Amino acid sequence: MAQIKGPALFLAQYAGKEPPFDTLENITAWAGSLGFIGVQVPVDAKNLIDLEKAAESKDYCDELKGRTNGLAITELASHLRGQLVAVHPAFDILFDAFAPEELHGNPKARTEWAVNQMTLAVKASHNLGLTVMPTFSGALLWHTFYPWPQRPGGLVELGFKELARRWQPILNAAEEYGVDLAFEIHPGEDLHDGVSFERFLAATNNHPRVKILYDPSHFVLQQLDYVGYIDVYKDYIKAFHVKDAEFNPSPRSGVYAGYQDWADRPGRFRSLGDGQVDFKKIFSKLTQYGYKGWAVLEWEDVLKDSEQGAREGAAFIKEMLITPPAHAFDDFAGGASDEATNRKILGIV
Repeated sequence: MAQIKGPALFLAQYAGKEPPFDTLENITAWAGSLGFIGVQVPVDAKNLIDLEKAAESKDYCDELKGRTNGLAITELASHLRGQLVAVHPAFDILFDAFAPEELHGNPKARTEWAVNQMTLAVKASHNLGLTVMPTFSGALLWHTFYPWPQRPGGLVELGFKELARRWQPILNAAEEYGVDLAFEIHPGEDLHDGVSFERFLAATNNHPRVKILYDPSHFVLQQLDYVGYIDVYKDYIKAFHVKDAEFNPSPRSGVYAGYQDWADRPGRFRSLGDGQVDFKKIFSKLTQYGYKGWAVLEWEDVLKDSEQGAREGAAFIKEMLITPPAHAFDDFAGGASDEATNRKILGIV
């Protein structure tokens, strides 16, 4: 068994224009003061990383690692770029915000840009010495997730075939550079549960670089067995967002939430320890199965300030980390072990 690494912090919800969140030097000094030993860097945060330079130059990446105040760069996160690999027209206007202004209103050009950006992110990960990159899958089928009106035969299969086609060049680059793509299993993405992950995996002919970012908060909101999920998909889990959530249905609202804002939804994200996720079981399961990656705090909570969430979250993750035993607990009672003795115990002549 291996020990999970951490605590680390996903910087997407913290990077900004004001100190200490304005530069990589400042934000890592702040994160380190809270007890984090690693940071997950979003590729769209231009004040933290120049993606094009990182893809082109290992020297730049070495210099980047020297600006982190001793904290590790755990992964590059490319969620917003991955989202744009596949966008249904119904969401074009909303997701244009993730792309440069000159691409707004031009879905084809936006998709081509996103594929290129994802390839750059793979190369940048390689230059940083990283072997896992978290991302989103995008979605062509999400508007049909509820089977009304009835879906015509072959629609789902065609949707995943097209999704796999769009990801193929990125997956090929990932294979070339030795980087696993850890798709965050997330509502709004075509990869949002176990079955949909399996559909995509099959559509890519079981591509070896198709992996999972495990975040139990999204499973709480879907009422999915987030502990059992680890048992089933342990071999694919290569990244881990530590995020809490709660689900409190009422006579007025349930999983679909009636278009309410986050504060009023039955299912909502919470700071670590304030929700319903059983992290002791999760950390035990991941340790049992030899997960060697990072435990990365992703803070999202409408009730608690982000800095308080980070400060409390670092201590929370540290408390959850398990040091695997150096020897079996019952070794003291064991005797000699050899085949002759074993044959005698079994009564084998």
